[in-house]
Amino acid sequence: MLREFKLPDVGEGLTEAEIVKWHVAAGDKVEINQTIVEIETAKAVVELPCPFEGVVSALMAAEGETVDVGLPIISVDTGEGAGTTRETALADDMVPTLPAEAAGPPARQPVLVGYGVKQGPTTRRTRKAAGPADAAASLRAAPEPAPEPEPAPAAPPSRPAGVAVLAKPPVRKLAKDLGVDLAGLTGTGPGGSITRDDVHAAARPGAAAPAVTPGVAAGEREERVPVKGVRKATAAAMVSSAFTAPHVTEFLQVDVTATMDAVRRLRELPDFAEVKVSPLLLVAKALLTAVRRYPMINSTWAGDEIVVKRYVNLGIAAATQRGLVVPNVKEAQALTLPELARALGELTEKARSGRVQPADMAGGTITITNVGVFGVDAGTPILNPGEAAILAVGQIRDLPWVVDGQIVARKVTTLALSFDHRVVDGELGSYFLRDLGAMLEDPLRMLAWG
Repeated sequence: MLREFKLPDVGEGLTEAEIVKWHVAAGDKVEINQTIVEIETAKAVVELPCPFEGVVSALMAAEGETVDVGLPIISVDTGEGAGTTRETALADDMVPTLPAEAAGPPARQPVLVGYGVKQGPTTRRTRKAAGPADAAASLRAAPEPAPEPEPAPAAPPSRPAGVAVLAKPPVRKLAKDLGVDLAGLTGTGPGGSITRDDVHAAARPGAAAPAVTPGVAAGEREERVPVKGVRKATAAAMVSSAFTAPHVTEFLQVDVTATMDAVRRLRELPDFAEVKVSPLLLVAKALLTAVRRYPMINSTWAGDEIVVKRYVNLGIAAATQRGLVVPNVKEAQALTLPELARALGELTEKARSGRVQPADMAGGTITITNVGVFGVDAGTPILNPGEAAILAVGQIRDLPWVVDGQIVARKVTTLALSFDHRVVDGELGSYFLRDLGAMLEDPLRMLAWG
């Protein structure tokens, strides 16, 4: 019995995801809850488990392809007379069709992963079969034949039978729009992949190949990076934040010599033997203490009211290959210093490995971004939507500083606090930044004010 697994909504409201990597192939045996594929949504890269047991019949979406939520991505042969598990039934019924007379808003359907999709019809994007993995899919719904391109003066070398066409999804779409058969092209891109220039050249019979600068391979003079997934969601969020919340940024240079001494002493304590202790730990602790003194900084503007959070989900901005992500430490205000150090370490590791989940980034209340790791002194950070403040920490370096009337070399950093001026006025923002800097100048103040 063939059963299809439809792409679920792994984060509330998502509409599509990109297939990043398949962990199985046609003919492989799979078990319930076995990881079968990695997908990238607008929030994170997520591993999807298989909802039933059997043998993979076909992969119905290629790596790099963007698939709408609710469309099938894999079919599995569960065997003759196989019983239907709860997970199987849910996977089969993710996109039910409502009767025409049904009234009321569409309901969300529970699924194995995420929330499912809204009820209603959906259609699958037409695409050409790219290899053996797509054979079964092409039998189910044969794609419309592409228009025959006009014959070129010289036919390109034929592609060996069974060899898949190497082309990115945007290139495939361009070829479809121009009526170019990719199977008849010889790619000039990396690894023999077909580029946009190859498609354009094929669409213009008799046109000369594009000029190539010596030392630069064909198709590599320009690179077009698709804006999708995490990068697309981040861009939309930043634009929305910048043009919705009135940003104000204040700067403060701080002598953090005592903080650096405290970091070295903490590293020698048994409680921190198995965790990484960095200046970020004490910056986070100082921010949590300052939030306790000035709760309004940890708020959300909600139109006709301001929601003041009595908890702190501390966001830590992290740059990854897929774009900027901001996972947060839940209930950070309740953690001891060793617990906070472990939580920050785990968060950093997940971000670096690309395993941050949507739940890790949900519900943030205030954020720290460490631009100092890039050798930058300061910046004007943009608020995460729904938050009233974000702190940027610059690099720590030796600078001349006046101490007791004498100029000496000290460890100095620059703090930049951006805040939503609808929620935080200049006085509150200034007091918050001043006290945070004072605690980094003298870490003992964290104990006195905590």
